[in-house]
Amino acid sequence: MSPLRLLFLVLAIWGTLHPLGLIFTWFAENGVSLTGLIAAWRAGWAPAALFWDLVISAIALSLWIVTDCRARGDRLGLLAIPATFCIGVSCGLPLYLFLRARPV
Repeated sequence: MSPLRLLFLVLAIWGTLHPLGLIFTWFAENGVSLTGLIAAWRAGWAPAALFWDLVISAIALSLWIVTDCRARGDRLGLLAIPATFCIGVSCGLPLYLFLRARPV
């Protein structure tokens, strides 16, 4: 495995563990409530701006993944789309780059 591909894998793992750790900490303090979590993300201008920034980035990334996977004939890269929306762009983008960098 190339050093760059290994770096993408490390970033995908970090982009999974760090955000999920923070979300689970929030759940432990506030109860498991997705509506409460989304309300917290939109509670002020700064978190709302970050929330929408990530939503728009996730949509753009997903469109690129679909287009790129179709052009390359590579379906495995599509796994990055649910990772993007279920975990975050911090997981989905490096995961896709990791999958895309492999020999096809």
